[in-house]
Amino acid sequence: MAESRTEFKLKTPPDDGITNVTFSPDSSQFLLVSSWDKTVRLYDISSNTQRLSYTHAMPVLDCAYKDYIHVLSGGLDNTLKSYDVNSRQERVVGCHENPIKCVEYSGSNNVIVTGSWDGTVKVWDERAQAPCTGTYNQGDKVYSMSVVGEVLVVGTAGRKVLVWDLRNMSCPQQKRESSLKYQTRCISCFPNKSGYVLSSIEGRVAVEYLDPAAEAQKRKYAFKCHRVKENGIENIYPVNAISFNKEHNTFATGGSDGFVNIWDGANKKRLCQFHRYPTSIA
Repeated sequence: MAESRTEFKLKTPPDDGITNVTFSPDSSQFLLVSSWDKTVRLYDISSNTQRLSYTHAMPVLDCAYKDYIHVLSGGLDNTLKSYDVNSRQERVVGCHENPIKCVEYSGSNNVIVTGSWDGTVKVWDERAQAPCTGTYNQGDKVYSMSVVGEVLVVGTAGRKVLVWDLRNMSCPQQKRESSLKYQTRCISCFPNKSGYVLSSIEGRVAVEYLDPAAEAQKRKYAFKCHRVKENGIENIYPVNAISFNKEHNTFATGGSDGFVNIWDGANKKRLCQFHRYPTSIA
């Protein structure tokens, strides 16, 4: 891969597949990376150095920032960990009965949210003596999850989507079925909380709105992407990742075709496509 000013490879990458990458909430200088190699690594992008790493007993499936000093992670060891970047102290916050697939943090509610293959979402408050403040049944394995403010959207096996309000978790606000025919791969909420973008294993993305009014629901749509014609055959790839730009409300998708696309969801158009990478975008 030719190195350019806008793109460069990080040194000392993980030794196995990457499960998540996320920038620090305050700056794009620091990048947190979780991997199947059982590590969580923190990189300083500006100097291209690995600042630190810590490990789980098993592969790590997700990581998140709580704030610029504290990071969170969970994975196949069923364990939620909190790590202090300054003191290099780690803490086990708690556990699920099965692997933790998703870890998110809601700053406005000051809670950690985890989604697991045990079919539950747990809410955690690290300040409490018993940090787990609630366990909420999702009806099936949690595959993807997104938190913006008080809004929590959960995508489960069986193509179900549950919308929760973190201020009142007595029952889901909405129960939906994915508008896509195949298994849900990723869900990401709009930064303005008005809806979410959902992707499937079958090269499709849906743009959905939370307002149940007919007028709002008229605006929802889905489109095909991450499909590549090779030797006269159209190969269809999973869409593994969705990431929003908080300022512009545009979003990126990454697929197993090795492409990254940038979309303007409001105007239903693709803004650009990156060059093809040698393997799947995780």
